[in-house]
Amino acid sequence: MNKFKVILRRFWKLILGGIIVFTAVILLSNYWVEQSAKEKTFSTIESIPYNPTGLVLGTSKKVRGGNINLYFKYRMEAAVELFNAGKIKFIIVSGDNSIMEYNETRDMKKALVEMGIPEDKIVEDFAGFSTLDSVLRAKEVFGQDSITVISQEFHNKRAVFIAKNHDIYALGFNAQNVPQRYGTVTITREYFARVKAILDVYVLGSMPKFYKDKEAFPNEE
Repeated sequence: MNKFKVILRRFWKLILGGIIVFTAVILLSNYWVEQSAKEKTFSTIESIPYNPTGLVLGTSKKVRGGNINLYFKYRMEAAVELFNAGKIKFIIVSGDNSIMEYNETRDMKKALVEMGIPEDKIVEDFAGFSTLDSVLRAKEVFGQDSITVISQEFHNKRAVFIAKNHDIYALGFNAQNVPQRYGTVTITREYFARVKAILDVYVLGSMPKFYKDKEAFPNEE
């Protein structure tokens, strides 16, 4: 019985140690990303510098049940606000188009055109399967090494972190955030996404799934 208690005690110590290490990794990754993006994200039109190209990070247009996805709605509004203020000249809409029935890129472009953005100012990136893919493809595929990322603040910070470590000058324009109860799952998931971002940059050296074929980009003039 005593031997069993010793084994059980060691087991719980291992579990506790694992939890402590896991928590430390999450907190350190979060701090690392936050520091990397410090003073690189902006919430007002007046404060953000001009950048020729905006990069809208993809999300689904609707949530389960058919209602509009507020993340989508607010990102489109932020992109339009930037464009109309002359803070960007072109917009890359980058999203997941892995199956025919689901096309984030098409939905974003359609929404922006309906909101008054000229179609010839919008560039579609159909292979933005992840934040890393979207950010790196802006440079590797479309030749843009100076971008303004358009998403919610927590997302922008991770995108700026990724860009910074791949020689891309990136700013973030923070779209309106969603109500706390609406975005609880997404915010929780972001902590784990930041750990993955650290691994992608410093351990795995991850690159987009598709990035070797170049695509034309409009001239700024």
